[in-house]
Amino acid sequence: MEKPGRRAARRLATVVSIAASDSGGGAGIQADLLTFAAHGVHGATVLTAGTAQDSRRIRAIESFPPRFVRAQMDAVFEDLRPRAVKIGALVDAGIVRAVAAGLARHHARHVVLDPVTAAKDGARLLSREAALAVRRDLLPLCELVTPNLPEAESLAGVRIRSDGDRRLAAGILADLGAGAVLLKGGHARGRSVRDLFFDGRFFVEFVAPRLPGPSVHGTGCTLSAAIAANLALGRSLEDAVERAIRFLRDAIRRPLRPGSGHPVPDRLARRPPQKR
Repeated sequence: MEKPGRRAARRLATVVSIAASDSGGGAGIQADLLTFAAHGVHGATVLTAGTAQDSRRIRAIESFPPRFVRAQMDAVFEDLRPRAVKIGALVDAGIVRAVAAGLARHHARHVVLDPVTAAKDGARLLSREAALAVRRDLLPLCELVTPNLPEAESLAGVRIRSDGDRRLAAGILADLGAGAVLLKGGHARGRSVRDLFFDGRFFVEFVAPRLPGPSVHGTGCTLSAAIAANLALGRSLEDAVERAIRFLRDAIRRPLRPGSGHPVPDRLARRPPQKR
């Protein structure tokens, strides 16, 4: 029985972010936790690295030992049993292998990989050896991978200059083992942003007018975290992608400027309705 004067704790779906810390709060773990909160899910974390970062650049990066990444994963998965996983910056091959082994060991569900290769200022967040480990060890464990155009070129090993190239790159990533691919179109030019979704059989394109204003920091983190949150809430993959795109667009319509550099999405601008 519940003790007098004490309320029963409410159960929430847990989503874990396996990513680096952004000390400026614009991307990484910090962005993911805000996005999870906006979707009404509990956010857990597995830190892969720490950055000395402000709103303009990364000043320093320190990765954590793979054994510590493993220990964090065991702690989170054994107790909190996440319903979905978002993966961000992994930095080096040892961490990639530790994450892949942990996902397999704990039979992780709904794994969404944002294959971060470089920060907005150009700082490298995935070594070349680590990129090979992502292709070999991690992609086969992912329900969805969400590269931007440069990341897709790097992982698929093709130049993307046309619609046909985009479809080819998405197909290569699916052939490498990813369950589905969302090839983001934000880096392309034009009045519209065209995000290409491929589920291994069919292509779906999400097209929306390009929003005016400055370049915003942390959009990739926000989108992938929102997809993972929607999957944890029981939505289908395509529905989760569509809802996450709308969430991100709402978040960057009126971006916040916490420092003197890049603005960031207002991830708490709109709290999407929960599925009943």
